[in-house]
Amino acid sequence: MNPRVLFQDVKPVDVVASLDDLHGPATGPLVLPLEVYWGPEPLVDLASTSDVAKAYQAVLREGDTRAQAALLDRELLVRTWPDLLLPNRVRAAWEARFPELTA
Repeated sequence: MNPRVLFQDVKPVDVVASLDDLHGPATGPLVLPLEVYWGPEPLVDLASTSDVAKAYQAVLREGDTRAQAALLDRELLVRTWPDLLLPNRVRAAWEARFPELTA
């Protein structure tokens, strides 16, 4: 029997070229576009730790580099990174490009 291949195991992972490319909002409300979040309540409050986690996890898992640049803030990402629940492939790709995320 062949082992199962899951989509999550082969889906490409997009990563911006530089953390300086991230120019999303750091505060206030953020509406997650349908292409990165298709669940209930796409409006998040960036003052809420749980909302930031929900938004950043969705954008990192599902967003292309354009969405990442528009929706993520560098400082907020670095501060939140250790607490994000991400697929191993996503975390590994980002940490390989940006070792400062592992600090």
